[in-house]
Amino acid sequence: MSAARDRVEAIFDEAPFMRLLGVRLGAVTEGVVETELTITSDLKQQHGFAHAGVISTLADHTAGAAATTMIADGKSVLTADFNIHLLRPGAGDTLRSRGEVIRAGRTLIVSQADVWADDKLCARYTGTMAVVDDAPV
Repeated sequence: MSAARDRVEAIFDEAPFMRLLGVRLGAVTEGVVETELTITSDLKQQHGFAHAGVISTLADHTAGAAATTMIADGKSVLTADFNIHLLRPGAGDTLRSRGEVIRAGRTLIVSQADVWADDKLCARYTGTMAVVDDAPV
Protein backbone atom coordinates (compact mmCIF):
# COMPACT_ATOMS: atom_id res chain seq x y z
CA MET A 1 0.00 0.00 0.00
CA SER A 2 1.31 3.46 -0.82
CA ALA A 3 2.08 6.19 1.70
CA ALA A 4 -0.46 8.45 -0.06
CA ARG A 5 -3.21 5.87 0.35
CA ASP A 6 -2.27 5.27 4.01
CA ARG A 7 -2.50 8.99 4.72
CA VAL A 8 -5.88 9.34 2.96
CA GLU A 9 -7.30 6.26 4.69
CA ALA A 10 -6.30 7.81 8.02
CA ILE A 11 -8.25 11.02 7.34
CA PHE A 12 -11.31 8.98 6.35
CA ASP A 13 -10.99 6.85 9.50
CA GLU A 14 -10.80 10.01 11.63
CA ALA A 15 -13.83 11.70 10.00
CA PRO A 16 -17.03 10.37 11.59
CA PHE A 17 -19.23 12.49 9.29
CA MET A 18 -17.84 10.64 6.26
CA ARG A 19 -18.77 7.30 7.88
CA LEU A 20 -22.24 8.65 8.68
CA LEU A 21 -22.73 9.55 5.01
CA GLY A 22 -21.36 6.19 3.90
CA VAL A 23 -18.49 7.60 1.83
CA ARG A 24 -16.24 4.90 0.38
CA LEU A 25 -12.67 5.50 -0.69
CA GLY A 26 -11.69 4.43 -4.20
CA ALA A 27 -8.46 4.97 -6.10
CA VAL A 28 -5.68 7.06 -4.56
CA THR A 29 -2.61 8.29 -6.41
CA GLU A 30 -0.42 11.31 -5.82
CA GLY A 31 -2.65 14.35 -6.31
CA VAL A 32 -5.80 12.36 -7.17
CA VAL A 33 -8.48 10.69 -5.03
CA GLU A 34 -11.77 9.02 -5.97
CA THR A 35 -14.73 8.42 -3.65
CA GLU A 36 -18.34 7.33 -3.84
CA LEU A 37 -21.46 6.97 -1.77
CA THR A 38 -24.88 5.40 -2.15
CA ILE A 39 -27.71 7.94 -2.28
CA THR A 40 -30.00 6.71 0.49
CA SER A 41 -33.35 8.28 1.37
CA ASP A 42 -31.69 10.01 4.36
CA LEU A 43 -29.36 11.88 1.99
CA LYS A 44 -32.10 13.30 -0.24
CA GLN A 45 -33.81 16.67 -0.21
CA GLN A 46 -37.54 17.29 -0.54
CA HIS A 47 -37.65 16.61 -4.31
CA GLY A 48 -35.91 13.24 -4.02
CA PHE A 49 -32.47 14.34 -5.25
CA ALA A 50 -29.18 14.06 -3.36
CA HIS A 51 -29.00 17.07 -1.04
CA ALA A 52 -26.66 19.86 -2.15
CA GLY A 53 -24.95 19.63 1.25
CA VAL A 54 -24.15 15.97 0.62
CA ILE A 55 -22.78 16.72 -2.85
CA SER A 56 -20.71 19.61 -1.48
CA THR A 57 -19.39 17.54 1.41
CA LEU A 58 -18.35 14.70 -0.88
CA ALA A 59 -16.56 17.11 -3.23
CA ASP A 60 -14.86 18.97 -0.37
CA HIS A 61 -13.59 15.87 1.39
CA THR A 62 -12.43 14.30 -1.87
CA ALA A 63 -10.56 17.44 -2.97
CA GLY A 64 -9.05 17.74 0.51
CA ALA A 65 -7.97 14.12 0.39
CA ALA A 66 -6.26 14.74 -2.96
CA ALA A 67 -4.44 17.68 -1.36
CA THR A 68 -3.44 15.45 1.55
CA THR A 69 -1.46 13.24 -0.83
CA MET A 70 0.82 16.21 -1.57
CA ILE A 71 1.88 17.27 1.94
CA ALA A 72 4.75 16.32 4.23
CA ASP A 73 4.49 14.10 7.28
CA GLY A 74 3.32 16.04 10.33
CA LYS A 75 1.07 18.28 8.22
CA SER A 76 -2.67 18.35 7.50
CA VAL A 77 -4.97 20.39 5.31
CA LEU A 78 -8.01 22.44 6.22
CA THR A 79 -10.42 23.96 3.72
CA ALA A 80 -9.83 27.71 3.58
CA ASP A 81 -12.26 28.51 0.77
CA PHE A 82 -14.39 26.69 -1.77
CA ASN A 83 -16.81 27.25 -4.60
CA ILE A 84 -19.21 24.70 -6.00
CA HIS A 85 -21.28 24.82 -9.15
CA LEU A 86 -24.34 22.57 -8.93
CA LEU A 87 -24.86 21.71 -12.59
CA ARG A 88 -27.90 19.42 -12.38
CA PRO A 89 -29.85 17.57 -9.69
CA GLY A 90 -28.13 14.64 -8.01
CA ALA A 91 -30.57 12.07 -9.37
CA GLY A 92 -29.63 8.41 -9.24
CA ASP A 93 -28.34 5.72 -6.93
CA THR A 94 -24.69 6.66 -6.50
CA LEU A 95 -22.57 9.78 -6.19
CA ARG A 96 -18.97 9.49 -7.37
CA SER A 97 -16.30 12.13 -6.98
CA ARG A 98 -12.81 12.60 -8.37
CA GLY A 99 -10.60 15.16 -6.67
CA GLU A 100 -7.40 16.45 -8.21
CA VAL A 101 -4.71 18.90 -7.15
CA ILE A 102 -4.35 21.84 -9.51
CA ARG A 103 -1.44 23.55 -7.73
CA ALA A 104 0.40 22.45 -4.60
CA GLY A 105 2.26 25.17 -2.76
CA ARG A 106 4.00 25.08 0.59
CA THR A 107 1.15 26.74 2.53
CA LEU A 108 -1.82 26.58 0.13
CA ILE A 109 -3.05 23.86 -2.21
CA VAL A 110 -5.69 24.48 -4.88
CA SER A 111 -7.73 21.44 -5.81
CA GLN A 112 -10.86 20.61 -7.72
CA ALA A 113 -13.44 17.84 -7.66
CA ASP A 114 -16.17 16.73 -10.00
CA VAL A 115 -19.21 14.85 -8.72
CA TRP A 116 -21.34 12.56 -10.83
CA ALA A 117 -24.80 11.23 -9.98
CA ASP A 118 -24.67 7.84 -11.65
CA ASP A 119 -23.10 8.78 -15.01
CA LYS A 120 -24.12 12.46 -15.18
CA LEU A 121 -21.87 15.29 -14.04
CA CYS A 122 -23.83 17.15 -11.37
CA ALA A 123 -21.24 19.40 -9.68
CA ARG A 124 -17.82 21.00 -10.09
CA TYR A 125 -15.90 22.16 -7.01
CA THR A 126 -12.75 24.25 -6.62
CA GLY A 127 -11.14 24.77 -3.25
CA THR A 128 -8.16 26.22 -1.48
CA MET A 129 -6.65 24.09 1.26
CA ALA A 130 -4.44 25.57 3.98
CA VAL A 131 -1.49 23.39 4.95
CA VAL A 132 -1.24 23.30 8.77
CA ASP A 133 0.74 21.44 11.39
CA ASP A 134 -0.92 18.29 12.69
CA ALA A 135 -2.49 18.95 16.07
CA PRO A 136 -3.67 16.42 18.62
CA VAL A 137 -7.43 16.05 18.59
